[in-house]
Amino acid sequence: MGKIKDKFKKLLMNSADISPKLGEKDILEWLGIDQEDLKAKNSAVYFTCLKILSESLGKMPVKYYQKTEKGKLQVHGAPVHMLLSVRPNAFMTPTTFWGTVENNVNHFGNAYVWIRKRRKRYGAEVADLWIMPAADTTVLVDDMGVFGGEKGDIYYRYTDRYSNEVYVFDSAEVMHFKNWFSFDGLVGESTRNILKNVISGDLESQSFMNQLYEKGMTASMALEYTGELGDNKVNSLRKKYENYVSGAKNAGRIVPIPVGFKLTPLNVKLTDSQFFELKKYSALQIAAAFGVKPNQLNNYEKSSYANSESQQLSFLVETMLYKLKQYEEEINYKLLSTDQLKDGYWFKFNEKALLRTDTKTQIEFLSKAINNGIYKPNEARELVDAPWAEGGDVLMVNGNYIPITQIGNQYEKGED
Repeated sequence: MGKIKDKFKKLLMNSADISPKLGEKDILEWLGIDQEDLKAKNSAVYFTCLKILSESLGKMPVKYYQKTEKGKLQVHGAPVHMLLSVRPNAFMTPTTFWGTVENNVNHFGNAYVWIRKRRKRYGAEVADLWIMPAADTTVLVDDMGVFGGEKGDIYYRYTDRYSNEVYVFDSAEVMHFKNWFSFDGLVGESTRNILKNVISGDLESQSFMNQLYEKGMTASMALEYTGELGDNKVNSLRKKYENYVSGAKNAGRIVPIPVGFKLTPLNVKLTDSQFFELKKYSALQIAAAFGVKPNQLNNYEKSSYANSESQQLSFLVETMLYKLKQYEEEINYKLLSTDQLKDGYWFKFNEKALLRTDTKTQIEFLSKAINNGIYKPNEARELVDAPWAEGGDVLMVNGNYIPITQIGNQYEKGED
């Protein structure tokens, strides 16, 4: 298998499609820098959506559980869990790791994580996890059985942008996270491609506002004069009066006008063209495609502080839940052995990190959970970062409660 990979690697290295060209655009693309990528990132709404989604995933720790006869138990100290909860690799924290994964998924449509394994005497164990930038990774379908496996197997080609080295991994060595939009199920489509026209319009509106700010929010003007002037004199006059009337530095200044000349403002009101309404509509379209709620973009027209918690729950259920389920399925399948899965082990993101409430609401909830036998006191104390207390590892309920099947028995005993 190793010889086949090396042979294919040399073939890829000599192929024309990855050799650098002399053109500026081609060199940028060879380095993994896409001009469309740079434009999309300049959109404030697009960037904000990336930020919200990546930070939301980065906030949620990954928990390791086992299903036993006594129910779900949290497992601590397992080597593979330490990678996901403490340090995926030497350079990244779990927060940075998952935030980067989510950025790749949303911007490129796919995120790829190489599972580097360490050889041991009795098999192999996962050593660390490395993100392969999506712009440098290609999904290959071996429909001819070139790699020695079965026809239709999936492989991943990764090109190191710094050394130009090419690596090929089989599907068991790579965790592949996809965007929600896909027609073949093999690769996801990037959100920026789906919203290309909308993002382009948002960038144009931002560019228009930038030009207004640069001109000091002054309108265009027509310079009226009598007589005929050559092109050189017209350009000279235009530049001269642009220096007088445009820019924030000229606000409130007196403009000297020669006799026979007249400056007439050409007022273009933003309200007349519904500029801000259209800009807001574009922003909401971009946010909707990402699954980001309007209140997360500071748009509180149809929301208030009172229902912000319910909107956060809606964001979790309608947007993040699909992502979390897909990510958990990929993690469990690629990082756990068949025996571990049969023994009831699995990984799960702790989505409760997104639903943290104020202290008063949290204490009321925990009090009710303890009084009704849902949480043990020590379990509740752990949720508020308090140490365990002696005798707090028991379930408690109100002593007046009785099973529904025993209702009325106390009266029968009284008659006897």
